[in-house]
Amino acid sequence: MPQPPAGPRGPGPRALLATALSVTALLATTACSVQDEPRPRWFSASATPTGASPAGERPARSGAGLTEAQAQAALITAADLGEPWGPTRGARTWRDGLLKATTKNPDCQRLLDVLYSEELFGTPAGPQATAAFDGADTDAQLRYHVAAHPPADADRALAWLKSLPEKCGEFTATTTRGGVQTVQVGDMRLPPVGDARQALRVTLAGETEDGELTYLTMDLAAVRVGEDTITLTNAGLDEVHEEVTQQTAELGAQRLSEIRKRGEARI
Repeated sequence: MPQPPAGPRGPGPRALLATALSVTALLATTACSVQDEPRPRWFSASATPTGASPAGERPARSGAGLTEAQAQAALITAADLGEPWGPTRGARTWRDGLLKATTKNPDCQRLLDVLYSEELFGTPAGPQATAAFDGADTDAQLRYHVAAHPPADADRALAWLKSLPEKCGEFTATTTRGGVQTVQVGDMRLPPVGDARQALRVTLAGETEDGELTYLTMDLAAVRVGEDTITLTNAGLDEVHEEVTQQTAELGAQRLSEIRKRGEARI
């Protein structure tokens, strides 16, 4: 199997929870605007850069889930991540080049589809919000999504995710351009946050049409907090630090839990 190409290493991990900013102090913080930049494919034409609802839209609720405004406030921001992260400037070319792929095993195909769509839990049952970030001077991208989903449905998706290192530990996939990728799927530990959680580290190794070696690492982490979920991807062709994935999931779950408690206290 091709090994990670030699070259400059990406910036080291940032200790997200070591900043002086508390979770409550950051609840109202929003990511920097990128209205003038090309939208990644996961943003709709009418969405704001962080996935917030247009101004004036009536807040919606789903059972004990979040309102639109609360979902927006629950997002991770560029301030949380710190350098080298900043607002995204658009989807990376490796998304279509490497993640649009097919394989024979249905579970492994579903995993590839989830990695590309970044929609592990399917269509949300209520409010949702999204933020996406790029790592400066690298191919890294981090996408963070908060949405309402029925707990039973979310837990089934998490159980399926947990089964994949055994079902799809290693397999081959063919991209839409005819390239063959060797895919490896491994379990990733997350801090004990939320009501349920699961994470994977997936690597795709292969060659371009010109014979250039490629090595993509993609972390997929998911957490359920009550009737709401967090889906997080952290991926790139350079070094991808699992500490960033773990710490982002932890901080995000703490923030989402705090916002849920505040909302329940006002009911």
